[in-house]
Amino acid sequence: MTTERTLSIIKPDAVKKNIIGKILQRFEDNGLKIVEARMQSLTKEKAKEFYKIHSARPFFNDLVSFITSGPILILVLEGENAIEKNRKIMGATDPKKAEKGTIRADFAESIDANAVHGSDGQDTAKGEIAFFFKN
Repeated sequence: MTTERTLSIIKPDAVKKNIIGKILQRFEDNGLKIVEARMQSLTKEKAKEFYKIHSARPFFNDLVSFITSGPILILVLEGENAIEKNRKIMGATDPKKAEKGTIRADFAESIDANAVHGSDGQDTAKGEIAFFFKN
């Protein structure tokens, strides 16, 4: 097994519901360590830059509007196979398809307001971590 780092974002819907602690507990209970964290609100410009990979997709503007609708908690998680483990803890993007007991099955409202974001691979994780945490 490999110790990795991954980026996770607790999105505005989950922050608004005041369930940050419940989500963090799931990461920690599954062996992921929080090594960096910052609460902030994204500007539209920063959100567009972060999600530029989706810029040609029809949901891009909705994605940017949602992620800028309130504060988010940006995390760097570390642990054995952290990327895969985090994706399993989060569950499927569509909460209706997410496995019972995952963050999205338990806390997400919709495919758009789905509580959390997580890097989907090693290259993505490195880029997303560097995007938010310059060190």
